Amino acid sequence: MHVLVLGGTTEARRLAEALVDTLPAAARVTSSLAGRVTSPKLPPGEVRVGGFGGAEGLAAWLRTHRVSALIDATHPFAETISFNAAAAAAAAHVPLLALRRPGWVPGEGDAWHAVGSLADAASELPALGQRVFLTTGRMGLAAFAELDQLWFLMRSVDAPETPHPAHMEVLLDRGPFTLEGERELIRRHRIDVVVTKDSGGAATAPKLAAAREARIPVVVVRRPPVPEGVAVAGTPEQALTWLHAHGGSQV
Repeated sequence: MHVLVLGGTTEARRLAEALVDTLPAAARVTSSLAGRVTSPKLPPGEVRVGGFGGAEGLAAWLRTHRVSALIDATHPFAETISFNAAAAAAAAHVPLLALRRPGWVPGEGDAWHAVGSLADAASELPALGQRVFLTTGRMGLAAFAELDQLWFLMRSVDAPETPHPAHMEVLLDRGPFTLEGERELIRRHRIDVVVTKDSGGAATAPKLAAAREARIPVVVVRRPPVPEGVAVAGTPEQALTWLHAHGGSQV
């Protein structure tokens, strides 16, 4: 059996660890990373870095390497690779599962503004605040580049590239983050609005609690849908159950 796991997320690493521990010694586990992060945390098993050349290239890789099951454990906003994975799996007749951590749900006291894109988030900001905690990552900063009247604290793992907002301080950091740390960032930088993608998970959720305590609004970019017809699991444990069903005695 050969399982290909797409993604460098926490869930992808946890799944790779579980597969290496669970599968027979003769089985293969390959994790594929996009290569956008300079120093990624590598999972156990075989690792490849870089793209496949679109859906056709991925389908060819699945056939050449005799992949038995494909698990898309990429970031919830990695829309292109998810749709390529669906097309490739269908073309190569390989079972496909999307591993997606559950999205965040607003609670009592939250002032969330749900939007459909980064551009929509940018259009909302001037009416909500002047000092922005931008936690959407280094990709897509061009959507905010024209907001010269606002100040941004931008947090990402790697340094951003242009174009980006003129008035911006960069904070290079990697989660998980703590509630105490997020409170201090909001206080020290006098943040009055937070922008985030609905990535889900616990590692970056403390900023939402800190914003609630500070009574400041949060602009939340909704995640894109999983391609139609693709099975979805919310945890690595559920993904293992799916593999048992599709891999039979090999898992």
